[in-house]
Amino acid sequence: METGRPVSTALRGMVATPHGLATQTGLRVLREGGNAIEAAVAAAATIAVVYPHMNSLGGDNVWLIYSARTREVRGLNATGRAAAAATIGWYRERGVTDAIPPRGPLAANTVPGCVDGWAQAHAFSREALGGRLPWAALLADAIVYAEDGFPVTPSQEECTTHNLEASDDRIRHLQRFEGFRNAYVGRNGQPVPRGQVMRLPALAASLRDLAREGPETFYRGNLGRRIADFLQRHGSPLTAEDFAAHTSTWVEPLRTTYRGYTALSLPPNTQGLAALSLLNLLEVHDLTSYGDGSPDYLHVMVEATKLAFADRDRWVTDPDWVKAPLDRLLDKTYAAERARRISPSRAAPAVVSGIAGGDTVALAVVDAAGNAVSLIQSIYFDYGSGIVAGDTGILMQNRGTFFSLDPGHVNALAPRKRTFHTLIPAMFLHDHRPYLVYGTMGGEGQPQTQAALVTRVVDFGYDIQAAIEAPRWLYGRTWGLPTRGLYLEGRFSQATAAELTHRGHPVEVLGDWSESMGHAQGIVIDPQSGVRFGGADPRGDGSAAGY
Repeated sequence: METGRPVSTALRGMVATPHGLATQTGLRVLREGGNAIEAAVAAAATIAVVYPHMNSLGGDNVWLIYSARTREVRGLNATGRAAAAATIGWYRERGVTDAIPPRGPLAANTVPGCVDGWAQAHAFSREALGGRLPWAALLADAIVYAEDGFPVTPSQEECTTHNLEASDDRIRHLQRFEGFRNAYVGRNGQPVPRGQVMRLPALAASLRDLAREGPETFYRGNLGRRIADFLQRHGSPLTAEDFAAHTSTWVEPLRTTYRGYTALSLPPNTQGLAALSLLNLLEVHDLTSYGDGSPDYLHVMVEATKLAFADRDRWVTDPDWVKAPLDRLLDKTYAAERARRISPSRAAPAVVSGIAGGDTVALAVVDAAGNAVSLIQSIYFDYGSGIVAGDTGILMQNRGTFFSLDPGHVNALAPRKRTFHTLIPAMFLHDHRPYLVYGTMGGEGQPQTQAALVTRVVDFGYDIQAAIEAPRWLYGRTWGLPTRGLYLEGRFSQATAAELTHRGHPVEVLGDWSESMGHAQGIVIDPQSGVRFGGADPRGDGSAAGY
C-alpha cells in the first residue's frame, strides 16, 4: 500500500506539485521571501514547460486563494471562452455534426486562460498580500528549463508513446501535426526516452517575450496575434479579437461542511458542485464502520458519485447561460434525501438529477504567513489539441471539445461561452484557517479522488502522503466514451473486485499504480502546531517540499 515515501514536514512554507522541478521552483520563491501566490505562479510556469503533456501556456487554470490577513478565500476562474465564430452552424458547415473532433485545429476553439490567470493572481498578490516579486522573476525558471532543457519524465514518455500510436487517428497519431512532431518527438520519429534532455527553444522565446512585455502581449499584443494568425490559417475559429476580449473572473467559492470542516470549491462552469455534493452525500454515512478500501466503502463512494454526477451533468455549464440552483443542490436535506436512494447491496444502473431544470496538474502551496493556494492547470487531453501554434512553441488545449453540438444540451456550444470544466481546486478550513489544501488531475476522477483524500484524512486519520498513496478507484468515462465503468487499481483484493461485480458494478482492474487515477497533491496544516505536512502522488513525477 505504501511506496516508502514519508510525509514531508515543515514549519514555514510547503509546496506540492506533480513535478520535482516545479516544486523546487515554488520552494525557491518562498525561501526568497515570496508569498504563496508568487510561488504558485512560478511553479505553474515551470510545470507548463517541464510537464508539457499535462499543461501548457495554451491551457486554462483555476484557483482558490486564502488570505491569512483577511481570513477569506477567493476563487479565480481563468478558463477561456469559445471563439465568437464558434457556433454549431459553423461546425456543421465544415461537415462536423456529431461531436467536435478531439484533436487538430477544430479542437482549438477556446481562448487559453492560463497566462491571464497567472497575471490576475500576481496582481492580487501585490495588492492584497504585499507581494514584491516582479512578473518577470516568476517566469525565470521556466525560461531556463525551456532553453537549456529538462529531463523527460516516465509519465511524459508513456503519454507520448500512447499518442504516437496509429490505431486511432481521431485521438492518437499526433505526429501527423508538424508542430507537435518537431517539439515533442525525437528525430528518429520515436518518443524521447525518459531521462533524456528535451529543449523547447520556441517556447523559451515566447516566455522571454512574456517576461519582457508582460501578460498583455499574450492577449492584446504581438504574441497573441501570432498564435491567432497561425490558428486561423489552419482552420481554427479563434481570432486575435477573441484573444483581446478574454478576461478571467473572480468568483465567490462554493462551500459546504463535512464533519465540522468547511469545504470549498469553485462554482460552475467547473464541476466543483459535484465535489461538494459528493461530500454531502458521504456525510450521511458512517464510513468508519465500513473500513477503508472495503467493498461497502467503495460501493457507497461510487453510488454517491453517480448521484453527484447526475446533478452536475444536468446543471453545470457557463452560468451566463444557465443558472444552477446551487443552494438547493448543496442543501443538506436534499443530500440526505438523495442518499436514501443508495442500495447497500446493488449498484444503480442509471441516475438522474433530483431537481428538474437546466489532463491536468494540481499544485498546493502554503507560505510562512499562512496564505494558501490550490491551483489546477490543464490542457484537457494529454497534449491537448496536438496543435503547436507555429513558431511560438505554445501547445493549444482542446477543452472546447467538451461542448455539445446538440442545441438542446445544457452545455451546447455558443460564441464566447465557457464550456463545462472538470478542473476543481479544493480547500478545507478549520476555524476559518486552511486545514487541507489539495487537488488532483483526472477529469471525472477529480471529485472522486478528492473524496478519497478527504475521507482518508478526516474519517480514517491517514497522513496526507498515505492518503494519496492508498489504492484508488475511478467511476467514469475515458476519452469521452458514452458509458461509464468502475476501474480499480490492482492493489485492491480479488475478493473486493468480485464482491463489487456481484453488486452490479462493471469492474475493470488496472495496474497497481495507475495514472488513470490521477496525480494528487496536498498539504495539511496542523491547527495546533502550525506544522505543514505535504504529500505528492507517486503515480506522477512530483514531490512535496518545505522549509
